[in-house]
Amino acid sequence: MAKPPESTKVSLRQRLRARADERWPQLAGLQVRYHGAFAYVTGELADGTRLPLCRLRYAGSATTWGFAIYRASHDDYEDSILPSGLRGGTPAEALDCACGLYLNDPTAWQPPTN
Repeated sequence: MAKPPESTKVSLRQRLRARADERWPQLAGLQVRYHGAFAYVTGELADGTRLPLCRLRYAGSATTWGFAIYRASHDDYEDSILPSGLRGGTPAEALDCACGLYLNDPTAWQPPTN
């Protein structure tokens, strides 16, 4: 597996932060750390509590990443399917899916109404 280039890492952080600001006001902060082809996303609440959310897998595209949800019950990450039915998607889709679970907001999994 290829590691994401630095420009992709910067882009990912910006995309995730923008989505968190737009959709998840409960998050006071968002950290992304990298290990090989993986980006680990952790949210931070206003009281300082840190919530591991998900792991994204770089597959050569800055816009589409593989998705694994953090399993608090096992303290690990499990490859998962997004609400779209796919195993990968945009960083925003991954963040919404994980935050929907950990911030208890199932509306994150509903399709937008037009």
